Amino acid sequence: MSAPELTTTSAEETEAVAERLGRALGGGELIGLVGDLGAGKTCFVRGLARGLGADPEHVHSPSFTMVTEYRGGRVPLTHVDLYRLDAPVDDSGFLREALYGIGVAAVEWFDRLRDAGQVDALVVTFGFAGGDRRTLRLAPRGRVHERLLDVVTQRC
Repeated sequence: MSAPELTTTSAEETEAVAERLGRALGGGELIGLVGDLGAGKTCFVRGLARGLGADPEHVHSPSFTMVTEYRGGRVPLTHVDLYRLDAPVDDSGFLREALYGIGVAAVEWFDRLRDAGQVDALVVTFGFAGGDRRTLRLAPRGRVHERLLDVVTQRC
C-alpha cells in the first residue's frame, strides 16, 4: 500500500488531521511519529488527545519523562518520546506496556525504536514545507492501521 501525503498549512490544521484520526481510534493502535525538532509531532498528539476526548491542554512534549499517560478520553493515550535516547531501544521491558496496552500509544522519534520497521503501526513522517506548512506522510503497517488511512486523509 502506498503512503499518502498530506500538506497542512498551520498547527491548527495539523491538529485537526490528528483529531479526525483520534475519533476513529478505539484502543490498541500504535501511532509512530517521525520528524525533526519542531516538525509538529507534539502538535499532532494534542489533536489525537482531542479526538479521543482527553484534554489537549495537558499534552506536552514528554522529552524529560519519556512516557506520559493522558486519561479522560474513551481510552488512555500514552505519549512516548524517545528523543533523549543515545542508542536505539527495543520494545521490551518498560516500553512493552506503553506501546501495546489497551489504549492508544503515540511515539515521538519512533525511528529510534530498534525494530520500528517490523512493528504494526501507523507511521506519520513530518517534513517542513516552508513557513508553518508541513507534509505528513502516512505509512500504515498491518490491517488495524490500514483502515485508518481513509479517515485521516479526508478533508473537512
